[in-house]
Amino acid sequence: MTLAIDTPGSKHNITGARQAYYDKIAKFHLAPLWEVLKGLVTPEPKTQMVPALWKFPEVEKLMLEAGDVITAEEAERRVLVLENPGEPGKSRVTNSLFAGIQLIMPGEIADAHQHVASAIRFVLKGKGAYTAVEGEKSSMEHGDFIITANWAPHDHGNPGKEPVIWLDVLDMPTVNHFQASFANHFDEKMQNVNHEDGDSFERYATGVLPDGTSDAFMKRSPVINYPYAKMRPILERLKKTGDVDKRHGARVRYANPINGGPVLPTMGASLALLPKGFKGEPYRSTDGTIFAVADGSGTTTIDGKPFEWGVNDVFVVPPWKRYSHTVTGGDAVLFSISDRPAQEALGIWRESN
Repeated sequence: MTLAIDTPGSKHNITGARQAYYDKIAKFHLAPLWEVLKGLVTPEPKTQMVPALWKFPEVEKLMLEAGDVITAEEAERRVLVLENPGEPGKSRVTNSLFAGIQLIMPGEIADAHQHVASAIRFVLKGKGAYTAVEGEKSSMEHGDFIITANWAPHDHGNPGKEPVIWLDVLDMPTVNHFQASFANHFDEKMQNVNHEDGDSFERYATGVLPDGTSDAFMKRSPVINYPYAKMRPILERLKKTGDVDKRHGARVRYANPINGGPVLPTMGASLALLPKGFKGEPYRSTDGTIFAVADGSGTTTIDGKPFEWGVNDVFVVPPWKRYSHTVTGGDAVLFSISDRPAQEALGIWRESN
């Protein structure tokens, strides 16, 4: 095809000829890369996700209302999805992660099931409930970090006297991106429990390993629950010795005790103490990060906008958005989780001030 370039209206001729060509190749399910290249290979990360914060007093009220609207049995999981305002209706808080707030009332059981998507629970309020994973029934208390690995059978129950509310984060958007989702429901409401509460922590996270430890644990942590009561004193030790990062505070990374790697191949989590008067330096990274406030109060400025937070609030920082933390009262503790392990495995993770 020859395009006229030296006659009046040649620009119009070129545009029309090109469009005719594009229409022609579309019939063969082909498209011109040069028309979309700039949008595919961007100089910096671009995202539709926006910063957002969910205040716990508001969420708690709505969750308790949900307890009147539907039972745990009817819902399978009574969860309110934390939808990123940048992409409503997509059931995701970042491009790669799902987040929601789950409620279980006294006397309820959330039946046993399993799925390919890995999940974590970060307990916000209440005690007396449990999560049973792979035969270990783990009690749930404020600040506990509980893991449900890929395809691990799990159920929840609340034999206690008060509602229990926690943050769920799952890698469902990642799994669904690969179109690799599977799930299974069991005839029994609860799985058989043959390990004491805290058994996996004592077996694997105390400096020794049982002989014959499974090679499967090289990919994900064997520990079911990292109790807040055991994590918080470590943060205090870091603060006491001055091991306080200027951006993140006195921060620890939840680790797989088998190899020191992330607890899950798709998600990694941290816990950070921000001392009284802390004014963090700016930071950004390619992993969109979900934060939950375990203790204290403060403000996180994200992309120039301040978000004030208190205990049990949840907020999200989208990828490559610059943020900094400031503490307004006494010491504060922030839990965080992101897809950093997946990005590192692919060699695409990056950070900057």
